[in-house]
Amino acid sequence: MFKSKYLNDVMETVTKRNPAEPEFLQAVKEVLESLEPVIEAHPEFAEKGIVERIVEPERVITFRVPWVDDSGKVQVNRGFRVQFNSAIGPYKGGLRFHPSVYLGIIKFLGFEQIFKNSLTGLPIGGGKGGSDFDPKGKSDNEVMHFCQSFMTELSKHIGADTDVPAGDIGVGGREIGFMYGQYKRLRNEYTGVLTGKGLTYGGSLARTEATGYGLCYFTEEMLKDAGKSFKGATVVISGSGNVAIYATKKATELGGKVVALSDSNGYIYDKNGIDLDAVKQIKEVERKRIKEYLTYHPEAEYHEGCSGIWGIPCDIALPCATQNEIDEESAKKLVANGCYAVAEGANMPSTPEAIAQFQSNGLLFGPAKAANAGGVATSALEMSQNSMRYSWTFDEVDAKLKDIMVNIYKNTRDAAEKYGKKGDFVAGANIAGFMKVAEAMMAQGIV
Repeated sequence: MFKSKYLNDVMETVTKRNPAEPEFLQAVKEVLESLEPVIEAHPEFAEKGIVERIVEPERVITFRVPWVDDSGKVQVNRGFRVQFNSAIGPYKGGLRFHPSVYLGIIKFLGFEQIFKNSLTGLPIGGGKGGSDFDPKGKSDNEVMHFCQSFMTELSKHIGADTDVPAGDIGVGGREIGFMYGQYKRLRNEYTGVLTGKGLTYGGSLARTEATGYGLCYFTEEMLKDAGKSFKGATVVISGSGNVAIYATKKATELGGKVVALSDSNGYIYDKNGIDLDAVKQIKEVERKRIKEYLTYHPEAEYHEGCSGIWGIPCDIALPCATQNEIDEESAKKLVANGCYAVAEGANMPSTPEAIAQFQSNGLLFGPAKAANAGGVATSALEMSQNSMRYSWTFDEVDAKLKDIMVNIYKNTRDAAEKYGKKGDFVAGANIAGFMKVAEAMMAQGIV
């Protein structure tokens, strides 16, 4: 598998220890493939077992979450928090509430978070958490009961200088608010222990927009290096949640025309350009499915199923829905239709086979751990503001976000070139993220 016997042995051990966690194994394999030239140049990393330690979480917490629904029936879900690596700062990473959540998903996300957080240049380690609870179709009261029960256990393991969760799929402002209220009630302290909070109780301006905006800042920098830009480009974006909505807004501001969005049921295609106000009304206010877009724009098209969105001709594709949404077949469609840039707004949305298609056909490809790091970067800026008991303006946060994303791109590009992988931003992001964590681990001894 790898030229390095050391990396082969590590991958073999990880596979044996985590046999039913394909997403986690996929994430580990992708990183290890990038690290071959690093291990060759730094044999001390192998001697000190850096890679063996970095692929094993420092702590895994699993717990039951009992709650009572509106009919008075007791429901039980499963909760998780994986505290993966704290070499460069307190654990930081979102909470995902979705029926697909199990330990393997949380470990994959937490592992990716180590390198993503490192790339921001901010002092935050990697972690992730969540539950198989599905907030869709639940009343506010049911969501509150679940969140309070979830936080009752989670509160024992987190803190402003220990572990600072945020939102992810299924966890927005409503859920963060309920969890923060319960944390404050249990601990009797007012700290920045959760990010993504409302503006009235410690949240940061621009946090809602951060992942989508940051994705476009990274993509624009990548395009600029290749003599291209968003101006006049046709853009396809999957998803219709927070990341997709604000990626649509920023891509449009930068001169692109976004023609498609999706949800888990299907996708819409509007050749005239997506009406973002209509999408925000449907998804943020009405909390309905994306097909309702046709009630606002009957001239648009709605198609059942999600994968067809990648058959729409475009110049730039921004997958912002979920992991492994672009497979090899979808990647071939994008290539055939003339797409020249793909940047990931979701976590690991492209399969390894899809990435191979992009790279072998010369597409610009921005991997998630670099391209979608804007959300966690702004979460860390929220932590800073909470520590100072101060808040920056929207423009101040947005300017800091843009600087961070530009630096992530440059560090990713430079790391790839330094280790003989020029233009391979997957390798560049993995290497740049790894080096900072590895050096910190070396300095701190065998812990």
